[in-house]
Amino acid sequence: MKEFKGQVVLITGAAGAIGSSVARAFAEAGAKLALLDLSEEALEAATATIEADKLLLPADVTIETDIENAVKATCRRFGRIDVFINHAGISGDFVHITEQTVESMEEVLQVNVVGAFLGLKHVLRVMTKQESGVVVNTGCSGSLLGGPGMSTYVASKHAILGLNKTAALEVAEYGIRVNAVCPSSIDTEWMSAIETKAAKGNEKAARRGFEASVPMKRYGEVDEVTGLILFLASARSSFITGSYFRIDGGQGTTSV
Repeated sequence: MKEFKGQVVLITGAAGAIGSSVARAFAEAGAKLALLDLSEEALEAATATIEADKLLLPADVTIETDIENAVKATCRRFGRIDVFINHAGISGDFVHITEQTVESMEEVLQVNVVGAFLGLKHVLRVMTKQESGVVVNTGCSGSLLGGPGMSTYVASKHAILGLNKTAALEVAEYGIRVNAVCPSSIDTEWMSAIETKAAKGNEKAARRGFEASVPMKRYGEVDEVTGLILFLASARSSFITGSYFRIDGGQGTTSV
């Protein structure tokens, strides 16, 4: 039997490389999908070849009514939510903290922190009534380490672990598990954009620098992150909650 047969999985940031990979993996494992992203066009393009009972939800994670309506639409269509992949996020500007703007900080915090919070708020209302469910939040290596030039992003991803731990404690009695994945540099267009922000016109050097900071001396692959997310969503991790899991090629081993 397929591992997630009949389960309903809601994914935010579903049009991105990792989000769409996770959606495809859940579909192959038998899940029904509710896929949310800001751009309807991008969402359709990224998920067109995914064969599953799926609901596309163009929505802005920073707008509470959008999230509330998306959760309600998912429940109307499928009757429940078994797994929530809380993945939407942006990187923000890559500049020294003394050059950072309030506007950039607010934008990143709105998407990465408020967006994650709103997803938790409305999905966990459903899961507590069910007395079951699994949440996987997306942090990053910046949830645990500093990142020169990335003050807004790093601050937002530190906040994710605070939300992750608190939510896990609040819903454990309902049989709901909440964990986080913390990837470092993953070989995606997202990372290519960060290379450009870090060293426009010299992206290859930027990549070499990022790879050099990883003990395994390479970027991670999307499938590697996908595999960890599916493990945490599955019954194979049934006694794990409130935890975070690095997937960083050893980058964080000298930190907490």
